[in-house]
Amino acid sequence: MSERDTIAAIATPAGRGGIGVVKVSGPAVPGVAKQVVGVLPQPRYATYTHFKDQDGQILDSGIAIYFPSPHSFTGEDILELHGHGGPIVMNMLLNRCLTCGARLANPGEFTERAFHNGKLDLAQAEAVADLIDSSTEQAVRSAQRSLQGLFSQAVHGLVEELIDLRTYVEAAIDFPEEEIDFLSDARVVRDLDKIIERTNDLMSSTKQGCLLREGLHVVLAGRPNAGKSSLLNALARHDRAIVNAAPGTTRDTIELQIQLDGMPVYLVDTAGLRDASDAVESEGVRRTHAALENADHILFIVDDCESKADKDVFVPTKQVPCTYVFNKIDLTGRNSGSFSFGQFDALAISAKYGHGLNELRQHLKRTAGYRDTDGSTFIARNRHLNAIREALQHIVVGRQQLVEANAGELLAEELRLAQRHFAEITGEFSSDQLLGRIFSSFCIGK
Repeated sequence: MSERDTIAAIATPAGRGGIGVVKVSGPAVPGVAKQVVGVLPQPRYATYTHFKDQDGQILDSGIAIYFPSPHSFTGEDILELHGHGGPIVMNMLLNRCLTCGARLANPGEFTERAFHNGKLDLAQAEAVADLIDSSTEQAVRSAQRSLQGLFSQAVHGLVEELIDLRTYVEAAIDFPEEEIDFLSDARVVRDLDKIIERTNDLMSSTKQGCLLREGLHVVLAGRPNAGKSSLLNALARHDRAIVNAAPGTTRDTIELQIQLDGMPVYLVDTAGLRDASDAVESEGVRRTHAALENADHILFIVDDCESKADKDVFVPTKQVPCTYVFNKIDLTGRNSGSFSFGQFDALAISAKYGHGLNELRQHLKRTAGYRDTDGSTFIARNRHLNAIREALQHIVVGRQQLVEANAGELLAEELRLAQRHFAEITGEFSSDQLLGRIFSSFCIGK
């Protein structure tokens, strides 16, 4: 499909509402406006008008707004038709635009056009979807900062430093007659160290941004009747899971989302780990193991009333943080707080009375690397974090090649590769496959 096609879509959520919006973008917008509205509205003014079908009959009445190129979201001519938000009305209005020369937009195609037309870089384009999908107020604010270019500016700053250093290094390689002995120049190592430090700082901020977007997936595991469901309810501050003294009450995974000071946390309550007594419980135990494989953090709940034999160490099958939580201290008299249990961190709590829950919340934030956010936090994705990690590795290797082997050519190549990884973040270097995967995850109409 050509990017010169005119595209249209309903830009508001499905269902009934007071207002619905149909958005059209592309070169045929003036023609669509004249057929549907009767005239091309005055640019950037809200014009109350009737929307008509091909026979001149009124489909709906509402507001038409025209944004001429290049001063629009996509950089193309855009027409927005604001009508009544009933699904039938919206579909009739959309179909009318399609008969006037537009085609139905693909998911994320409006934002993709904004990217290709230089209105947004790729990190900003992704922030549009992240803003829509934000699950906490802090995530909304951070997505707005990314959309305004805060993240991109940090990346561009590092790229500029890499370019300056590459220029110096490659000039010394290409023009040896100038006798620039960069191999013994302390400036190069000093600049490399500064870039490495700034890249580490950016990676730390990006991890924070990933937590705001992706959240932390915490699985509550343990033997039956250890208090997993009670802890889930206590952390959620409402009764989400059934709690009963009979072992094996939970047969399936139960998931819910909470937030810890702006960090989304996805809690998963699971069936108790034991030799299953029937087919249903056996399936529940299987799902418990599947949830453990996908966890970012495991809370292994132990009944503090049970004997030491029942407190055998649980070893995760993959490298994932695991914390032992000794529950029911209201029955044993143990004080709440943290301690070490073998190679694991441990906390003593009472899910029933809330003892130690604040320490548990702080522990989850601390082990995830989450800190209370300030006004400089931006939203980020795992692909951004991976790109920064790869770039940092190339810079570190380049420094090693220079210091240990005096290999200026290898340093130059590592710096080039690092710059390429940074460029993947903002889309200055991106494959069509990557772009397709990113924009296909957007909603239609955005």
